Amino acid sequence: MDAKKIVLLVGALIIAVTTALLARSMLSSSGSPQVNAASMPTEADQPHVLVAVKALPVGTILDPESFRFQPWPKDLVEQVYFLQGEVDPVKLAGSVVRTAISAGQPMTQGALVKPGDRGFLAAALGAGMRAVTVPVSAQSSVAGFVFPGDHIDLVLTQSVSGGGDGDPLKVSETILRNLRVLATDQRMDAMGPDGKPVVQTYSNVTIEVTPKIAEKIAVAQTIGSLSMSLRSMADTTSELDAAIAGTDMNLPDGASPTTEKAMLAKLSARPVDRGSTYSTGADVSRYQRSSVPAKADAPMPAGATANGAPVGTVAFKGPVIRIARGTNVTEVPVGGK
Repeated sequence: MDAKKIVLLVGALIIAVTTALLARSMLSSSGSPQVNAASMPTEADQPHVLVAVKALPVGTILDPESFRFQPWPKDLVEQVYFLQGEVDPVKLAGSVVRTAISAGQPMTQGALVKPGDRGFLAAALGAGMRAVTVPVSAQSSVAGFVFPGDHIDLVLTQSVSGGGDGDPLKVSETILRNLRVLATDQRMDAMGPDGKPVVQTYSNVTIEVTPKIAEKIAVAQTIGSLSMSLRSMADTTSELDAAIAGTDMNLPDGASPTTEKAMLAKLSARPVDRGSTYSTGADVSRYQRSSVPAKADAPMPAGATANGAPVGTVAFKGPVIRIARGTNVTEVPVGGK
């Protein structure tokens, strides 16, 4: 064999052995890699941010069940957030949502309007709605158990005078339904220093209505006295079913659950001025009327007689029969000759 080839083979063999020894030395000297996992921050170490428990549309009046504190990554905390230890949740109750807040989203200072702030009442109103103040008595205010955010029905009580010698007709009628209470005696927060609702009587109630309903309330105050009846939260479900079954609401085909939920929430919050019910005095007592009493006839001229009544006295006509003979019309009292 050529000496040159032998030298090349020996050199290659030496290089291969050396490479194998180096590789083995490197693998044996380096142990398993150590991974130093970053310690996860505990819940106690994280800041707690005030978040919405449920979806809060524009105009929602906050209550203690609307929000709660939740741990939040420290790097994602903004200066406009409400942090635990820096804000009193009791003082936020009664505030109004200015911009919509989704469930689980942090509540920001700019998204809320506190009682006493400028534009507070305007922020509580929905689009196209108006605020109307109605005077009520202690007896008609549900003994102070109506709070901002509740829904009420408005009842009109009046005396309808007619004629005759009877008493006027007593009527009580539910003229408006599902009205949202915005404030009672200029208070939109019904919470005391301890965060619990304070029951107290009031003389004025501010409610949210449409422009047309505002006109009706203005007229109703001149007709008779107004009183409130507190609505149950369960009434909303039955009215939603009736509205969907009727023509009041049309759900679009293929609408997403979120869209349907928003439409249902809007429908359940709207005031209703149709389908009013009423009760008359006869529904309460047998000695009261069920209709307006009949009107009396005007006095007869002096020197005339009617149904045998003396001259100059007031005569009341009873039932008559009109008999026409050509162009002559004669009235004959029923029972007369």
